Order: sequence, then C-alpha cells, then structure tokens
Amino acid sequence: MLTSSILLQAPPSPFAGLNHPVALMLLCIAVGLLIAIGVLAYTVIGAMDIYRERMKKIPAVLLLIVAGSLLTQGARAQEAAEETAKAVKTNLVSGLADSSLYLLISVIGVELLVIMMLLYALRVLAGIQRTRKPKAATAKRRINWLEKLNKTKSVDAESEADVDMGHDYDGIRELNNPTPPWWRYGFYFSLVFAVVYLWRYHVAQSAPLQLEELAIAQAKAAEEKAAYLANAANNIDENNVKLLTDAADIADGKKAFITSCAPCHGPEAQGVVGPNLTDAFWLHGGSVKDIFSTIKYGVPEKGMKSWKDDFSPKQLAQLTAYIKSVQGSNPPNPKAKEGIEYKEE
Repeated sequence: MLTSSILLQAPPSPFAGLNHPVALMLLCIAVGLLIAIGVLAYTVIGAMDIYRERMKKIPAVLLLIVAGSLLTQGARAQEAAEETAKAVKTNLVSGLADSSLYLLISVIGVELLVIMMLLYALRVLAGIQRTRKPKAATAKRRINWLEKLNKTKSVDAESEADVDMGHDYDGIRELNNPTPPWWRYGFYFSLVFAVVYLWRYHVAQSAPLQLEELAIAQAKAAEEKAAYLANAANNIDENNVKLLTDAADIADGKKAFITSCAPCHGPEAQGVVGPNLTDAFWLHGGSVKDIFSTIKYGVPEKGMKSWKDDFSPKQLAQLTAYIKSVQGSNPPNPKAKEGIEYKEE
C-alpha cells in the first residue's frame, strides 16, 4: 500500500501522453518542418558560396536562430516538467497534458520562424529584388498592348511617309491605318444579325413583330385582370362588403331572390312566413353588413337556413343589393312590422 501510494504521488513525466493522436499529428508536423529546414539550409549554404563576400553574416544569424530554437525547446521542456508536478487540472485536449501540447506548438512555431528566415535569406542571396519599372516603360508596354489588340501602329513624323495613301484634301492627308479588327467583326456580326432578323420576322414570320407582341401582352393582361377581379369578387365577407349599385348586379340579385327567397318573403319581399323586407323595421339589423351576414349564416332558430353554401360571396352581395333596392317600395298586402326601426346613417 505504501509503495502504491508513493507511485501515485510521483510527478508524471513531461513526455506523458505523447501517444495521443493530437500529439502524434503535431510531432509529424514538427518532423516535416524540420526536414524542410534542412533542405532550405542546404540550399542557402549552396547559395552562400556564390555570394560569400556579400552575405558573410548570414551563417552566424542562422546559427543564432537554431541555437535560440534549441534553447527555447529546452526551456519549454523544463517548464513542462515543473507544470506536470502541479495539481491535476482540466486539459485543453482530453488525454494530453497541456505542457506537452504547448511544447509541441512552440516547437512548430519556432520551426516556422526558422523557415521564414531561411526563405528570406535565400531570396536575398538569389538576388530576387523587385525594382520599380520606369513609368515610361510601363506606358510604352501599355501602348504596345493596345496596338496588338487593335492591330494598329503608332505613326510619327518620320514614318508618316510609309503609310501615306497619296490623297491630299485641303492639307488633310489619308494614311493607311485600318480600323481595328473588333470593329470590323462587330460590323460583320450586325450584317448577319440583320439577315437572320429579316428572315425570322418578315419572311418566315416565326416570331411576332412589335405590334403583335403588344397585342399579345394586352390580351394576357386582360385575362389576368379578369381572373383577379373574379377572385377579388369572391373575397367579399360581412366585414368588407359594399353596397352594389350597378343595375346588372341588382338584376342578378332579384333573380336569386325570386328563386330562393320568395317562398318565405314573397315575390315582392312583402313578407309571408318571413318578415317584410320593404319597410324600415328589421329583426337582425338593416345595414348592408347586417343583411349580408343574415343571408350568409341564416337564422336557424327561426327557420332561415344559411345560404353561404348555395351562393358565392358575390351573389350574396347581389342579394343584399336587391333587398336594399326595394326599401320603401310599399308592395300590396305587406306583413306587419317586426323588429327595430333602422335609419341609414
């Protein structure tokens, strides 16, 4: 028991957990970077033979960098050993000590720094220095590029005689400088397009002309408008219904009334079993919305059925318009007044 207790209390090794997948991956990266450092160092040493006099101090700088990286690694290892002796705490990577993780990351960071320094040294040794090109050379190159694109050439006073066509009009001389190829090809394309357009629209007539397209678009718009109005007409309910005043709507409402409502309210709405609809007295309200709602939902307790399944919302509105149109018509033999008097606001 004593031996096991001592073993449990002994500080873990700083390299414990290096068999962890994350640690193995970082070790592989570190080894790969170390190989890259070796290759770059060999290349730099080869380049130094050429520029020995120019870069005498680079070997010392490289040695300092490598020594610094080794010292950093040793310091990190010692810190890791001290940290592992401390109390156990939650690790960033489960199963891998934080000290080992930091050590591997530090090694990789130092190796990347060494690689960057070697690349810079190699760049300097190889003489790869960017120099700014003169503006004149840049402008000349741009002019040459435009001339190649347009297949033209710059003409000065000395070369004008070579391209002179011999035509002189009031001091204006004609030079042989043809139009750019993109302009000519555009002109050729317009000719081909004109032939195709003429054949398609005026000979074969396989596509509509502008006036025909306008007529087609107007017809389509009229169909869409009719469909919208038909849909909007059926979006009427007791909350948004309006009194229809068109004679055709009132006539359609009268036809529906005679067919379905006359048996109870009389052919002239004077009232039979149902109340008189021509006076100012109403049992369920005399406004447009009240009448529409009464027709739509009915009054089952008094024997009036709901007509919402028999008529569309537009037809219910037409029925309402007809009933409102017979107000005060005073038909013969009206039924006695029922309900409460309604006055239009």
